Amino acid sequence: MPIAAECNDYNYIKNSVDPDFQNPCDNPALRKLFRAGKLIQFKILEKEVVDEIISWYNFIQIDLKFASCYTSIIWVYRIINRQIGRHRIVMNITLIEPFFTGSHAAWATAYAQYSEHKIDILSLSGNYWKWRMHGGAVTLAKKFLESGAMPDLLLVTDMLDLTTFLALTRHKTSTLPVAIYFHESQICYPWLPTDRDILQKRDHHYGFINYSSALAADAVLFNSQYHYTTFFDKLPRFLKQFPDCHELGTVATIRAKSRVLPLGVDFQKFQTPELQQQREEHRDHAPLILWNHRWEYDKNPDEFFQALFVLNEQGLDFRVAILGESFRQNYPIFGTARVKLGNKVVHYGYAEEFLQYARWLHRADIVPVTSHHDFFGASLVEALYCGCYPLLPKRLTYPELVPYEEYPELFYHDFQELVEKLAGSLQEIETIRQQNFRHCIEQYSWQNMAPEYDTVFSAV
Repeated sequence: MPIAAECNDYNYIKNSVDPDFQNPCDNPALRKLFRAGKLIQFKILEKEVVDEIISWYNFIQIDLKFASCYTSIIWVYRIINRQIGRHRIVMNITLIEPFFTGSHAAWATAYAQYSEHKIDILSLSGNYWKWRMHGGAVTLAKKFLESGAMPDLLLVTDMLDLTTFLALTRHKTSTLPVAIYFHESQICYPWLPTDRDILQKRDHHYGFINYSSALAADAVLFNSQYHYTTFFDKLPRFLKQFPDCHELGTVATIRAKSRVLPLGVDFQKFQTPELQQQREEHRDHAPLILWNHRWEYDKNPDEFFQALFVLNEQGLDFRVAILGESFRQNYPIFGTARVKLGNKVVHYGYAEEFLQYARWLHRADIVPVTSHHDFFGASLVEALYCGCYPLLPKRLTYPELVPYEEYPELFYHDFQELVEKLAGSLQEIETIRQQNFRHCIEQYSWQNMAPEYDTVFSAV
């Protein structure tokens, strides 16, 4: 006889036949089997929030003939944990950055500061970029599992091998949405011809990490339209170089979940009264030319300094502040410039303190850019905000930052034109100092960008 029937018969016998009869269901085995579970405390939502959830759920119209109840529950869960009308539910986001330095670190920390969501940063130091792309996922997967984090979203950057990370954390991340943010992409990056990976024909592996990571992510974000366009222009050619199984259809797959989400820049740091006074206090000095980029091949420092050498030989009066971060032991042109330009060099090397860096940007008059490659141009944007007059190559992302149609005089086409425009700017420095292009880049302030980021990530 079933146990339930036995228990019902017990009630009849106990009440009508034998008051001393013992309950057959009251034994240790059954008490253990049917013990009460732990009380689960559910969060209580306001009625208007629940009503809006129901209206959204009805709008979705999931047909249970074709979709499982699990799928329906996931839809409702995502609605509850995302922005619903005017109600914003705070998300827990784990931001994973294997190369935490420079613009990567500034981007991550500023977004964490300005976002309405709760951002936890999981990172490695900004050293050995190739090793970070190869091995960083293993260490970061270990750190993620040890942290006990249970985020609503993983936000990773292009320096992470996402496929390895997800494989090593699959029992925790298999149902988590993932967004990948491309600061750079190795498929599009100009390699130094003497790089040993180029010489040994193994440079394509880094591009493949970017490709497979984009394929594995739920959302793919690029920091500029130039970056987005270049990536999808070059990806088919990149895949075709392999022996077979080119999987060209995956290009459309990645494109369908991709969009442009420009870099946010923390302009508030540059707005202190002390910094605002720097430009006025240095107007009676010789014009100051600024270098505030990384000391790397892709920033084309050789052409920058060759232009200054020509101006120096012409006897033009100027000073130069050489800032920026160096990841190499030696880049000869910088040392050569320090010797050849002598006392015209008023600062040389990385500014360890932000205040020191910001002071030089506010003092500077002209920022000539010579880069072979720039996916966004954060250092240029900061210089423009601080009042520098730009001279830009008509390529890369620069016509996107400063509209070429409105300001063609700011752009050059070759080295000779760069020298001519730079010389003319020095000779007309008082006119140059009256111009300001802050309005071109104010849209990238974190006050503007953080709400857009929050909305994008709420929808992943």
